[in-house]
Order: sequence, then C-alpha cells, then structure tokens
Amino acid sequence: MLTRLREPATGRALLGQVEFDEARFAGDVTFEQIDFSGFCSFGTAVFGGSAYFRDTNFGQDLRFGNAEVAGELWLEDTAVAADAWFYGARIGGVLRFCVDRVGGSVMFKGVTTGEAHFTGVRFLGVARFDGMVIDGTAYFDGAFFEDGADFQNAVIAGPAFFDGAHFHRSRACFDGAELREEILFSESHFQTGVTFDGAKVGGDVAFCQARLEGDVSFRRAVFRSTAMIGPLVCPGLVDLSDAVFESAVTLEAAAGRLRCRRTRWASTAALRLRHATVDISDAVLEFPVTVEGRSGPFVSPVDEPIDELGLADARVRVISVSGVDVAHLVLANVDLTGCRFVETVHLDQLRLEGRCVLPLPPTGVSRRGWFPVRWTRRRTLAEEHHWRATRYGAVGWTPAPEGVETHEPAVLAPVYRQLRKALEDGKNEPGAADFYYGEMEMRRHDSEAPRGERMILGLYWAVSGYGLRAVRALAWLGLATTATVLAMMLWGLPQDDPDPVSKGRIDDRSVTLTTKTPDPVNPEGPYRRRLSTARFEQSLRVVANSVIFRASGQDLTTAGTYVEMATRLVEPALLGLAVLAVRSRVRR
Repeated sequence: MLTRLREPATGRALLGQVEFDEARFAGDVTFEQIDFSGFCSFGTAVFGGSAYFRDTNFGQDLRFGNAEVAGELWLEDTAVAADAWFYGARIGGVLRFCVDRVGGSVMFKGVTTGEAHFTGVRFLGVARFDGMVIDGTAYFDGAFFEDGADFQNAVIAGPAFFDGAHFHRSRACFDGAELREEILFSESHFQTGVTFDGAKVGGDVAFCQARLEGDVSFRRAVFRSTAMIGPLVCPGLVDLSDAVFESAVTLEAAAGRLRCRRTRWASTAALRLRHATVDISDAVLEFPVTVEGRSGPFVSPVDEPIDELGLADARVRVISVSGVDVAHLVLANVDLTGCRFVETVHLDQLRLEGRCVLPLPPTGVSRRGWFPVRWTRRRTLAEEHHWRATRYGAVGWTPAPEGVETHEPAVLAPVYRQLRKALEDGKNEPGAADFYYGEMEMRRHDSEAPRGERMILGLYWAVSGYGLRAVRALAWLGLATTATVLAMMLWGLPQDDPDPVSKGRIDDRSVTLTTKTPDPVNPEGPYRRRLSTARFEQSLRVVANSVIFRASGQDLTTAGTYVEMATRLVEPALLGLAVLAVRSRVRR
C-alpha cells in the first residue's frame, strides 16, 4: 500500500500541526513536497514498509519517538526548524537522515537501525546518539555538529565515517561506545575535544589531516583489534590512561602531551611520536613496546607532510617510567632529561636506542661558600637533580616539580647501578661509565653508609673520579712525581756516591780481601745547593724506575729508601687509574 500526501494544484501541501501517534501504515509511505508549519509527530507509529520524506519542511519539531519502521526511513532534501526526536525508534532497514539542517536538538537515543546515513547534515543544536545501535555502516562524513555530539554507549557494527565532520563548541563524546570496526576522522575538525572513555574499539582509528584544538581521551578504552591509531595531531593532551590494547598496535601522534598511566599492552606496540611529553607511569607491558621519537613529520596516504599546527619543539620527552616493569620497553631517540626512574622494575633490562638525552650537571664554576666548585661533566638522572637542588640550590640543578617526591642518595644508587648494567648489556661502555660515576656519587653522599666507607669513596673520588677521570689521576701522578723528585733531591740522595773499600791480609801463601760499601751520608749544606741539575737527573731516574717497578741501582739515604717505597706504592696505582679511565671511555 502506497500512501501519498500531496497537494495536486500547487504541487506542495501546507499543513499545520499533524499527529500520527500510534498510527499504522501497512506498506510504504512517501511524504513529498509538504510544508508542516506546526510540529509533526509519529510517536509509537508502526510502518509495515518503508517511510520516505522528500523535499519536506518541518516548521517545528519532528517526533519519531518509539516508532517502528519495518523497512527504510529516508529524509532527503528536508529541513527541520526545531527539534528532531527519534528516541527509541526501531528501523529495520537503512536510516537515511540527509536533511539540510536541524535548527534544534537531535535525539536518536536508543534508536536501532541498519545502515545509517547522516552525510552533510548540519546539526545546530545538541545531537544525541547515546545508546543508538547501528547494525551496519555509519556515515557522518561532512556533518556539522554546532553544539556537540553525544555517542555515549552507542553501538556501530560496521565502519564509521566521520571524514570532514566538524564538531564545534562542545566536545564529541564516544564514552562507552562499541565501535566494532574502523572509525575514520580524516580531515575532521574538533574545536573543543573528543573522548572515547570506556569505549570498545574493534578497528583502526584514523585522524589523518584532522584538526584537533582540544584534548583527546581514550581513558579505560579497550582496543580489541586495532592495528593503527593516527596519524594524530593534537596540541593538547592525548590520554590513554587505563586503556587496554589486546592486539598489536601502532600509534602515530604529534601531541603536546601523551599520558599512558596504568595502560596495559597485551601485545606488541610501537609509539611513534613527535613533540610529546610522555608519561607511562605504572603501565603494564606484556610484550615489547617501543617509544620512538620521530625526526620528520608524519605523512598522509598520498605521501604529503601533515601540518603540525600549534606544536613547535619536535623533541619527545619521557617524564616518567615509575612503577613500570621495563623488561619489554625500548626508548629510542627520546629526551630523558626529566624522566623519573625510581620504583621502576627490571631497570637493568631497559633498552635505550638511538640518541637518548639525559640531564647534565651545571656548567662553569660556581661557589660553595669560599670554595670554587666545578661539576664533572657526565650524564645524570632527574632524581639526582631534584636531590642536589635541595642541597645546593636551584642554580643549575633542576628542582622537583610540584607534587613529586625528592629521593635520597640511598634510593638513587641502585637506580644508577641497574641503568649501568642496562647500558653495559647494550655495549655502551662510555654511557655505562657515567652511570657508574653516578652510583658512586650516591654511595659517597649516602648518610646511612658507614663513615669509613664514605671516606674511602671520598678519597677514590678525589684521586681519580672513581677511576673514570684520567686527567685527575694524571694530575695527581704529576704532583706525586714532582714531590718525590724534590724529596729525593733534598733528602733521598746521599752527599756523594760512596765508593767501595777493600781490606785484606796475607797469611803465608793466602790473601784474604773484604770489600765494603760505606753507608750513604745524608746530604749537608743549604737546600739551594742540593737542587742541582745532576741531583735532579738522578732523582728523576729513581722516581721513573719506581713507577714501573724497576730498580734504579742508585744508593739512597734512609729517607730516600722510604720515599722510594712510597713511590712504588702510590704512583703506579695512579698511573693504573689513569689507564683505566681512558679505557672506560674508548672501550666498545
């Protein structure tokens, strides 16, 4: 049965308020070239076939609440001046809501339909699709949502196309939605933000060339078969906290901040990032996860660079891996100057690839009281900066951010030790040497360590920088050599080299001779006379041979003998420390 409401004389019908509540239409129904000046209601109506609205204008509300349409429901070349309410409607076929504009709010709450078309619709009021069930593909490409869009708890069984859609003033909400296949936001515009909190996503999420002026939230979302998210450009926050990734995924994002607190990766993942400040505190990594800083911009499917509006610094900064078991974590080409490592598990298995930047001590010479201080150039940890800022002030040392605990050296020493092992396993010996230096520094400043241990470490630091500063060891070796040469010239060499004296006797036919060398005579006279070129040469020969454990054959005074013994103990050790320091920097 085909029912037509049409004015045959003018070609258009003008109707006022029309109510079809609880009406029953046995077959297909077509409303064509009709102008409703009042509201039009089809509440709880039953359509045995399809319903078509073509070239129809609704001057006030259009109401389809709890209606049943066995076939398709089409609205084409249609305008609704006020609200359009379809809550609870059940549509067996395709829903084609291709109206020119909707002046008021739109409510599709609880609607059940097959394929849904909203291409190019301009929603001037709030658009509510919460709880809507779309059993097929959803088309929202080119749609304008002037006052936000609510898809909370909606179910879309097929792909969802939002290409070129515009979301103005209020955020787009997909909280709790079930998106079983891919969802595309290519070239879309989000003026405030978009949330997918608690959503279940079964396919890829594409944001190619999309413009996001607000934040993007995927808190508590579950990604079941998502292989790709992005490329996403967001100057604000991309929040993946408490999200679950059940399959292998690649995330490409140029964002101001990326938060992955308590995120769980149940499969491999690659996070390819630009500009972002990354926080992965307390995340769970069951398979390898790579956080990589990209040097160049992302490209579109046609290999065109994607604009990164609102983002300037391309560095990727990781600020925390605290509470993470990093046995499966790889950090590549990222900035770690503000990264917190305390309370990280299996830190010795962390992999650092590419150029990972770590914080450095202050440069130049500063003063601690009356004494000038120059900090050793090395790679440190942010937590050491926080601790030293409380002790030496914030000049050159970065204080802890607000709300971040400052840890004592006893806590930091094991962190340095585990990172040292991680770099040693990665064949990065020079980098491991810096972490060894940091470990020893924390042990030396540990107030809980025994005083004797701290004194020994202090001496080890002063003499050779824990066996890592060749210049310091060589400087001490030079000073020790100079001092011993001077001591030899003043007190170690005798006044003159004693000549052997032979004495004998003749008994009948035998001759007995005894040869003795007199004890060396201590030098006498003014010190200036002892500082001669000849004595300098002899002293230098004695000291040089002592360094390499060779006997010079030079007669020495008692004082000289003890000086030589001390030289053989101290100076070879200093030479060995210098060699060890050089080797730690060149070993591969």
